[in-house]
Amino acid sequence: MRDVLQRLTRRAAVRRRRMLAIAVTVPFVLALVLPTIGASAQQGFMHLNPAVAKLAAGDPIVGTSTTDLTLANCHSLSRLEMDYVYVDMEHGPLNLEGLAHCVAAMVDKAWTLKQGNAKQKVALFARFPPYGHDLGGNAWIVKQALDIGLSGVIFNTIDTKEQLTHALQYMRYPQQKTSKYPNPQGLRGYGPGNAVFAWGISSAEYERRADLWPLNPEGDLLAIAMIETTEALKNVNDIASVPGLGAIFIGAGADLRQSLGVPGDAPEVEAARQTILQACLKQKVACGITATGQAEVDKRLKEGWKMIRRER
Repeated sequence: MRDVLQRLTRRAAVRRRRMLAIAVTVPFVLALVLPTIGASAQQGFMHLNPAVAKLAAGDPIVGTSTTDLTLANCHSLSRLEMDYVYVDMEHGPLNLEGLAHCVAAMVDKAWTLKQGNAKQKVALFARFPPYGHDLGGNAWIVKQALDIGLSGVIFNTIDTKEQLTHALQYMRYPQQKTSKYPNPQGLRGYGPGNAVFAWGISSAEYERRADLWPLNPEGDLLAIAMIETTEALKNVNDIASVPGLGAIFIGAGADLRQSLGVPGDAPEVEAARQTILQACLKQKVACGITATGQAEVDKRLKEGWKMIRRER
C-alpha cells in the first residue's frame, strides 16, 4: 500500500512540474510570436518588385540602363545600389536568349538568404524595337520577355492612348469574371515557366502577382511608356490617364527634341519636359527622366520626377 501511495505521489509531482513548465513556457513563446504576428499584419502585402515597392510607398526610384548581357555584367547589375536596370534592345540587338541568361544571372541566392524572402534587390526591365504604332504584329516579344522573367517593359514611342492600351493588354493575363480590375482586357498567353523560377514563387502566386501596378495594387509588373514625339506631347494627358500605366519616361530627350525640330538645349525641350511632368502629376503617374550628376538628380526629384535614370 505504501508503494502505491509513493508512486501516486511521484506521478502527481511530475504532473505539477509539467503544468508549471507549460505555465512558464507559453507566455514566453507568446511573447516571441505575437510581436512577429503583429509586425506582419502591420507590414501588410510585400511587393517582390523593388521598383514597385518604392513607388507604392510614394518614394522615387533610381536606376540605369545597359546593353551588356554578359554573365559578369548581369552579376554586377544584381548587386547595384539601385532600384532597377533596363536592357536597351531598341537600339541594341534584340537578343532574347541573352536576356534569359541575364535574368538567370541576376537571381542572387546570397541576397535571398539575407532577406529571407523572394523580393528582388534590383528589378530588371527591357525596352524593345517596335514603336507603339507597330506593336500589334510584334507583341510576341512582350510575351516572351515576360515569360523569361522580366519585372517590367518599356514601350518606346507611344503616341496615343489607344496605342498604350493595346500595349498594356499584352502584359496582362485575361482576368477572371470576378476580377476587380477587368480592363484593359488581358491578351497574354499563359506559359511563365522561367518567370516562376526567376521570381522564386509558385505558378499560382506568379499568376496572382503578374499584373500591372498600380491598376492592381498587388501587381508586380511595371509598364512604362516613352513620350518621344510632338504627337505624344499633344496627347500626353490622355496617355497618362490609361489604367495600368506605371510610369512615363522621356529618356534623354533626343527623339523628342528631334521631333520638335530644335537643338537639345532649346527652351522648347525643357518646356516639353515640364508639360509631360504636369500630366504625370495630374494623373498621379510616376514620371521618368535621365539625369547627369547628383545636382541634376536632386533638381529633378524636387520638381516631382519619380523615376530617374543615371549612367553608371
